[in-house]
Amino acid sequence: MPHANAKPIKVAALIVGAGCGARAGGKIPKQYQILGGVPVFRRTLLPFCAHPRISQVIAVIDDAHQDYFALASDGLDVSICTGGATRTASVRAGLEALAGQKPDMVLIHDAARPFISATLIKALIEATTNECGAAPVLPVVDALKFSDPQDGQLRSKERAGLVLAQTPQAFPFTPLLAAYQTLDGAQSYADDIALAQAHGIGCTQIAGDVNNFKLTYAADFERAQGIVNTGVQARVGMGFDVHRLIAGPYMMLCGVRIDGTLALEGHSDADVGLHALTDALLGAIGAGDIGDHFPPEDPQWRGASSDLFVQKALSLVAERGAQINNVDVTLICERPKIKPHRAAMRARIAQISGLEEARISIKATTTEKLGFCGREEGLAAMAVVSLAL
Repeated sequence: MPHANAKPIKVAALIVGAGCGARAGGKIPKQYQILGGVPVFRRTLLPFCAHPRISQVIAVIDDAHQDYFALASDGLDVSICTGGATRTASVRAGLEALAGQKPDMVLIHDAARPFISATLIKALIEATTNECGAAPVLPVVDALKFSDPQDGQLRSKERAGLVLAQTPQAFPFTPLLAAYQTLDGAQSYADDIALAQAHGIGCTQIAGDVNNFKLTYAADFERAQGIVNTGVQARVGMGFDVHRLIAGPYMMLCGVRIDGTLALEGHSDADVGLHALTDALLGAIGAGDIGDHFPPEDPQWRGASSDLFVQKALSLVAERGAQINNVDVTLICERPKIKPHRAAMRARIAQISGLEEARISIKATTTEKLGFCGREEGLAAMAVVSLAL
């Protein structure tokens, strides 16, 4: 959008999921059905929440689905607003909810497209300008036919120049909002491109992604399950870290403050658990280690919260188009006792990472009084993460 050296643009993501999805079947709306152990809506939200170029994510939902959405979005930094009777009305509601944040650009995406990639998000942002939007498209590969209602015969149609439009569809925010605000309640458009072009806003096409399909029918869930089961590469990363134990009023461990008489010595807040987790995430994608990204000699990291280190590693994971399957952290120490804090640690890492707590493990062990951990000179942590890439 801006050229090099211009100030960074503010990009918002608007995820539209206020429909009921009746054609997909099932006892609950399709966007809340479980796919590979994870609600569809959550799978859709995660790449946007983790993407370093997205500053805000807002979901448009039906008020009657708030309990479903609360489960699907647990731990994610997502705002919500109430949708309307049509997709057009729901998008307008979402844009108006975003107006106070004044984003420069908005990406509008269907909640029922759970396989959006970080690569496609980045390409859309880079293709959108102050005057023109961008959308992913796929070529039409099948022969096109028209079923004549008069005689039931099939009539051939020329497919040259035709494409299939996907979401997200990205637009400069202010002109798109103005276009939507000209509508009365009865007007409805097939998608955001149609409305934008009706108001003089162009749209550039970029290459779409065949996996970025919309879940519409029950058969689409079977296809999606196949992608979840076999369409990914497993990656594993391991991290290890040690910090010296010293006298102090509290320590930070796995994002949780533990009051007492012990502290951990280090340049940052010395959270050995989150440091090991950061290295495990970086290792899984071959992105070096924590010292490469946060040099201990750099004064800006003095006393810094280790949440920042994990969030940086998570953003790099998202840029690679990977998703975290699970996290396993082992703390090695005689003191403090970990069990009383384990639930809080799992909850905190879930909050930072966007993972369900069921995918996060915190364990503790001792060295039977052997070595520096046994002598209570230090505290060590090991972390293992698995990714789907």
